[in-house]
Amino acid sequence: MVQQIFVNLPVKDLNKTKEFFAHLGFTFNEQFTNEAAACMIIGENIYAMLLVEPFFQSFHNKAVGDPTKTAQVINALAVGSRAEVDALVDKALEAGGSFTKEPADHGWMYGRSFADINGHQWEVLYMDESAIPEDVAADSQNN
Repeated sequence: MVQQIFVNLPVKDLNKTKEFFAHLGFTFNEQFTNEAAACMIIGENIYAMLLVEPFFQSFHNKAVGDPTKTAQVINALAVGSRAEVDALVDKALEAGGSFTKEPADHGWMYGRSFADINGHQWEVLYMDESAIPEDVAADSQNN
């Protein structure tokens, strides 16, 4: 089984990106942070490698897409309560992130979205697993 995940994201300005995510409460592993990359700690064994575009480009032969114009990935973060969803997204918007869509409230699951200052989309959600309707659980098992 996988023991860790490192999501790699291209960024325009590493210092501004670090400031943005620090405002949201994230910290960085300085052992894997330099002028070209920052290792943002998302959770236990979950990291985002924020890579300046030329360094990101060095890992592949494809063009680096513009996340403000095309969807590349949606980074979804589960938190412990609805209040934590609102607090994290509100901090992101306060720090210069942008609104992407209306909140989704399914009763048992609540989520909001934002784009970071580089245009990457982040979903923040709270899910009460004890309240998941039976038909939702059945549908997920059939797919």
